[in-house]
Amino acid sequence: MDAERDDELRRFKSTARKWVTREAPKDYARELEGKEHEFPEGLWDRMSAAGWHGVGIDEQYGGQGGDVRDQTILARELSRTLAGLSWVWGLTSFAGSKSVGIYGTPEQKERFLPKIAAGELRFSIGFTEPTGGTDLLGAMNTFATQIDGGWVINGDKTWSTGASTSDYILLLARTDRSASKRHLGVTLFLLPRKSEGVKVTPLPKLGLRCLSSCQISLKDAFVPDDLVLGEPGQAWHMLLPTLNNERILLAAFCLGIIDGVLEDALAYMQQREAFGRPIGSFQALQHYVAEIAMMQYQIDLVLNDVSTRLSQGEKCFRETTMAKVIASDAAVKSADMGISILGGMGYSAETDMQRYWRDARLWQIGPVTNEMGRNIIAEQLGLPRSF
Repeated sequence: MDAERDDELRRFKSTARKWVTREAPKDYARELEGKEHEFPEGLWDRMSAAGWHGVGIDEQYGGQGGDVRDQTILARELSRTLAGLSWVWGLTSFAGSKSVGIYGTPEQKERFLPKIAAGELRFSIGFTEPTGGTDLLGAMNTFATQIDGGWVINGDKTWSTGASTSDYILLLARTDRSASKRHLGVTLFLLPRKSEGVKVTPLPKLGLRCLSSCQISLKDAFVPDDLVLGEPGQAWHMLLPTLNNERILLAAFCLGIIDGVLEDALAYMQQREAFGRPIGSFQALQHYVAEIAMMQYQIDLVLNDVSTRLSQGEKCFRETTMAKVIASDAAVKSADMGISILGGMGYSAETDMQRYWRDARLWQIGPVTNEMGRNIIAEQLGLPRSF
């Protein structure tokens, strides 16, 4: 059975690679990036037609089936050309299909999953507070008050990527102000973005320009009881397993960026001449591509190991955090060396190296900073909590 599954995964990888090369090439990604705050509807539709939104969703809900290994393969292949624009797929995959698929009621699964798989619904995430950053729980000032038939929510969120064009926001809010511990008394809501009292404002930023990141203001926004995800007050315990999925997908996106960087660097080094010979013969530049290739190989091994273990039901919280930190650091370093290899053209918007660097740099910061990731790893190794 393992050999059959491995063959299936190889075929899926080949299919995804061919699709990306044909339907989402690098020049198309550069064109999309030139349209700030303009959601790439065409890319979304191409992904819908290919069935990518259904990867990881059970076939009974109209999905393609598969597990975290299929998701990481697709994430890596998309990111080879799209870099950060892979989040056009990844956001709904995590916030919608994964979260609803694990914690949704049977009615919620029937309501949402078929439409997600068909590309008819988009999701975004509303976790980060304006004054909190990584300190989601300590800084949480978004509160939900229960009333007859639902909840009234007030507060603010920030850096909610895709919120301006999503149908639903996976929103984290405190529902019990007297909880004995700060990780208790928080609840997840599937907030309709067009609800009265919800104001979404795009923010200017360095990368992922056509996929807006937003400030969300909530003033007496109402969410009915049937859009509460999971058990009220227990959201933090629910989130930990799904954060595994987010971190391993992010590691896969970063590995895809490294794939793209190496691909472009090798092509340029074989074409560009200086001092009467191809620059690929220069020892310093050869060391750069060797470094990039070694990081690519190392992260490939890590990603395969962790995704396989996750697919077998292991928790792997420490390992997914490690994968995220290792991969994002390596992606930034690779893209930076790629810029150096291309020289002035590496800094030019006519090529992709600067785009790879801009997008990879974000993933050292979010969804958890690499500094905080290292703190988490150290704590899980038995050291006292440092935050």
